[in-house]
Amino acid sequence: MMTRDQLPATRRWVIKIGSALLTSDGQGLNREILAPWLDQMTALRQAGADLVLVSSGAVAEGMARMGWKRRPQTLHELQAAAAIGQMGLIRAYEDGFGQRGLRTAQVLLTRDDLVDRNRYLNARTTLRTLLTLGVIPVINENDTVATDELRFGDNDTLAALVANLIEADLLVLLTDQDGLFDRDPRFSAEASLIPETRVDNPLLDAVAGGSASGLGLGGMVTKVRAARLAARSGTPTVIAPGRGQGVLTRLRTGESVGTLLTPVQEAQAARKQWLAGHLVVRGRLTLDAGAVKALRTQGTSLLAVGVTAVKGAFERGEVVACLDPEGREVARGLVNYDAQETARIAGQPSSKFATILGYLNEAELIHRDNLVLV
Repeated sequence: MMTRDQLPATRRWVIKIGSALLTSDGQGLNREILAPWLDQMTALRQAGADLVLVSSGAVAEGMARMGWKRRPQTLHELQAAAAIGQMGLIRAYEDGFGQRGLRTAQVLLTRDDLVDRNRYLNARTTLRTLLTLGVIPVINENDTVATDELRFGDNDTLAALVANLIEADLLVLLTDQDGLFDRDPRFSAEASLIPETRVDNPLLDAVAGGSASGLGLGGMVTKVRAARLAARSGTPTVIAPGRGQGVLTRLRTGESVGTLLTPVQEAQAARKQWLAGHLVVRGRLTLDAGAVKALRTQGTSLLAVGVTAVKGAFERGEVVACLDPEGREVARGLVNYDAQETARIAGQPSSKFATILGYLNEAELIHRDNLVLV
């Protein structure tokens, strides 16, 4: 499991910044407050880290632009405020990072994007491509189209699901508190910061439980829930004080800042278990002996060149079983092409996909990160 001294080697970060850390008492973005965050994230990027930023603040910026003093109560007014404010939020990040020599991209998601397998893979591919290009994705909920049923409910949850999506090495939830305490510091002078613990520690339910005697009133309950969501794919979470000096830089050097919540399993094992719990087979691929050996002994992705037969009517992003030449199941995974496409490229090298199909989605038929041996 990750420890503090391993943070400097962290490669892929998801950072969530809430409205309270970006706005002037909830009334519009404060670019003076934003500047130090931009400096720290730029330093992380220059040190070789991949960054995905989940940022609140759109509603507050929209309220300021409209001259509203009170947060709207109805969903359609909140959606309107978010749509208005999103323009300013993204512009602030684009201008700020641009001045520091970095490119950004806007990505708006709804829960349905991460439930539907096809849209899940599209979002995952887009984010991975942006990171490969050195671009910083700035993510927010697509409030304009999200309904009550499709909303994430808070950006802590959204950030955790994004961490699952891209297999992040670290999730950082920046808050207006110093981290998680073993009791409520508002009522107990003996309260102590919890520097590090596992996400399954029962103490977390007591200290973030949402009662008047816990820290739930300060939003900690959503952060603990988010940490547990992120842990499903093996991502550790740091709940860090957003008003601290140089917090991200200090985390990068392994300094003990905030509360580190570690997953129960290592990243790869946790992700495989998470995938296994969602696997409903929609089709079957028969593989040649070489492909079976590569999957079992080398941990490789499944390439179409090793497929000899295709059965089933599956869509891109659905689960297929991989069979050896004798018909025994050796693996399951999320396929990158639908049944008709797979049948056309079966037995062919990836270099011919564009010629056969007219396009190339992925070089792999099933990426090793989306494949579970059985």
